[in-house]
Amino acid sequence: MLIGICGSICAGKHTTAEYLVQHHNFLRLHLPTPTQLHSEPSTSQTQDHLRLLPSVTDQVGTRGLSFPDVDSLLDFVTKRWREHWVLTDLYDEATLEMLLRRPFFLLINVDAPVGVRYGRFSERCRKRNLSPMPLEVFVHHNDLQLYGAKFTTSPNTSPTHLSSSKRSALAPLLSHAHLSILNIHPSPSAYHHFLGTLDLPSPTRLRPTWDAYFMTLASLASHRSNCMKRRVGCVLVHNARIISTGYNGTPRGLVNCNEGGCPRCNAASSGGTGLSTCLCLHAEENALLEAGRERIREGAVLYCDTCPCLTCSVKIAQVGVKEVVYSQSYNMDEASRRVLREAGVELRQFVPKRSGLVGFDFSEEELDGNGHDQRHKQGQLVVLNGRT
Repeated sequence: MLIGICGSICAGKHTTAEYLVQHHNFLRLHLPTPTQLHSEPSTSQTQDHLRLLPSVTDQVGTRGLSFPDVDSLLDFVTKRWREHWVLTDLYDEATLEMLLRRPFFLLINVDAPVGVRYGRFSERCRKRNLSPMPLEVFVHHNDLQLYGAKFTTSPNTSPTHLSSSKRSALAPLLSHAHLSILNIHPSPSAYHHFLGTLDLPSPTRLRPTWDAYFMTLASLASHRSNCMKRRVGCVLVHNARIISTGYNGTPRGLVNCNEGGCPRCNAASSGGTGLSTCLCLHAEENALLEAGRERIREGAVLYCDTCPCLTCSVKIAQVGVKEVVYSQSYNMDEASRRVLREAGVELRQFVPKRSGLVGFDFSEEELDGNGHDQRHKQGQLVVLNGRT
C-alpha cells in the first residue's frame, strides 16, 4: 500500500505521515522537491525557507528512501505493494496521474483553517528562534503553494499580475483525494488518536468490500431518479452478480415527476403520507419488476441506499429476496423491519468507512481530559432483526 499525502502549510501533512510511520510501520519515500527560486536566494528568502521547513525530523536523507523520479519509485513499490509506504512529495498533476493508475495507491488531503495554520506556524518559528513572518506573507506563500503562481508585486500591495512560468500547484490535486482530513486538533497526540479512528491502512480503502461496492452502485443509480421527494437507488444481486437495478420515478410513458408528472410529490407532501395518490414507482419496485420473479433466485440480496418502505417490504418478501442491505434510515423502518422479520428476510444497515471530508464534526465535547477522540470507530455492519 502506498499512501500519498498532500496538504497546505502547517495543516499536518508530515504529522500524518509520522503517525503512519510510528503506528503502522510505514516507511517514508521521497521525490525531488521542485525548484521554486531560479536565482540565488536572498537572506530574507533563506529565512523564509527555514521557517517553512516541516516540524518533524523525518526529512529527506534522515529516514526513508529517495528516488530521482516517479517512474523509479513506482518500479520499486509495484514489486513491494503489500508493504506500507508513505509519500508526501506530491507537487504536480502529472506525477499524481501516474500514481492514481495503480490499485495500491491512496491519496489523502490534510487541511486546516488558515488562522489555525498560522498559529501553528508562528509557534514553530518561535521554537526555532525565528520571528514569524507577517500573516499576509504567510498567506502569500500559501497561495504560491496552492495555485502555483507567484505574485509579481509585494505581498503588502494588491496583486496585479501572475507570472506565466509553470510551477507546481496543490489545488489541482485536491479533487482527486480519496479522503480529506480537517485537522483542527490541539496537539499532535490528539490528532494521532483521531487518525486511529480512521483505519487508514485498511485494504478496503483500496478495494471496496462487496457491500461497499453494491451500495455505491445503488447510490449511483439514485442519480437517475426524477422523483421530487427523494432520490433512491437499488441494486438486486445474486452470488455477487447484478440481476437488475432500479431508481424511483414515474412509470414509463408518464411525464417525469420532476416535470410535474406526480401531483403528490410536487405538492411537497410529508414523507410517508398520501402514498396512495403517488404515481412514482419506488427504486425497489423498479428493480424487482426489471428482474422478474423467475430471475430472483434463492439467496438474492437487495441493496438500497434507503431502508425500504412498508409497501416495498411486502413485495420484497413475496418475491423471495433473502436479505436487504440499506444505508439510510426511513420513517417506516420499524414497520418494514417487522414485516421482513416475519418473512424471514434479514435486514442490515451498512455503515461505510469514514471517507470524503472527515474531522469537520469534531468538537471539544468529544475529547477526554487528555485530548483524545472518544468517538467509536466506524466501518462496521450494523446487523438488525436480532441476527448475528
